Amino acid sequence: MASGDFCSPGEGVEILQQVCSKQLPPCNLSEEDLLQNPHFSKLLLSLSQHVDESGLSLTLAKEQAQAWKEVRLHKTTWLRSEILQRVIQELLVDYYVKTQDTNLTSEDKKFHETLEQRLLVTELTQLLGPSQEREMPPVLGLEKADLLELMPPSEDFVRMRAQLPLEVEEQLKKKCFALLCYHDPSSDSDSETLKAAKVWKLAEVLLGEKQQCQDAKSQQKEQMVLLEKKSATYSQVLLRCLALLQRLLQEHRLKTQSELDRINAQYLEIKCSAMILKLRMEELKILSDTYTAEKVEVHRLIRDRLEGAIRLQEQDMEKSRQVLNTYEVLGEEFDRLVKEYTQLKQATENKRWALQEFSKAYR
Repeated sequence: MASGDFCSPGEGVEILQQVCSKQLPPCNLSEEDLLQNPHFSKLLLSLSQHVDESGLSLTLAKEQAQAWKEVRLHKTTWLRSEILQRVIQELLVDYYVKTQDTNLTSEDKKFHETLEQRLLVTELTQLLGPSQEREMPPVLGLEKADLLELMPPSEDFVRMRAQLPLEVEEQLKKKCFALLCYHDPSSDSDSETLKAAKVWKLAEVLLGEKQQCQDAKSQQKEQMVLLEKKSATYSQVLLRCLALLQRLLQEHRLKTQSELDRINAQYLEIKCSAMILKLRMEELKILSDTYTAEKVEVHRLIRDRLEGAIRLQEQDMEKSRQVLNTYEVLGEEFDRLVKEYTQLKQATENKRWALQEFSKAYR
């Protein structure tokens, strides 16, 4: 394409990314995606020449703009009639409020009564509609001619119509001043002339503020798109960093883990030996502080005697074990002899006890 003949690949990708972000917002493409799919990139660039920023084709965008222009025109016409009707209704409401507080002149009463009667008859006539278009019978059997008979006299209507623009203008001026004071509270103390001058420029000021809000919204939208792209990029970078950290752990830390474990084991072994020596030193210190040299000598003699007695007992136990082993060689015969000896010994003791008892009896 023509843009590719005068731009480097990097600049072309950057231009295409800008086009995608503005005219094709759903296409959240990275530079790597565009470089890997050059034909798709050309298709997107060609497509961007036939659509606007909203994604519509240029023909549809023109038709949509014309339609919106007509809608705004009809909306303006409707708003004018709606505002005029609401202002007239507010005039009548203010009239009824004033009648409770102040005494009005007969001209004011006649004006408001004529205005109310004319407005009411007009609204009822519109509700009835043309007679040829009604399929159902009219409400209460009323026709449009019946309502027109309730119109105020023509003289009162002429005076009312002559005075109505002034009243409407005064009511609109109050509303404009109220809107100005709401927008700029400092204008509340200004004169009517200065307020009128500010009201004359208020529409331009509001349009400017509206345009600023729209520009801020568009900038916010662009920032959100950029933030989403950066978030996606940061996520990819974080995943790559995690993969690198995992590889570093597997390749480097695990290799040195055995050496670290060996060094830690040696350190703990040396520390344990040092603790044992320290405990032994504390034990010896306590013993040296507790026992004198004479007590230690006496304890040594006692220990030697006890150890000698233990040796003698062990020698006796060894001799008894040898004799027992000799008897065990005899087997069952030795057990039978032991049982007979036990029985004889028990019988002898019984007879000796009986003999002693007889001897006591004869004495």
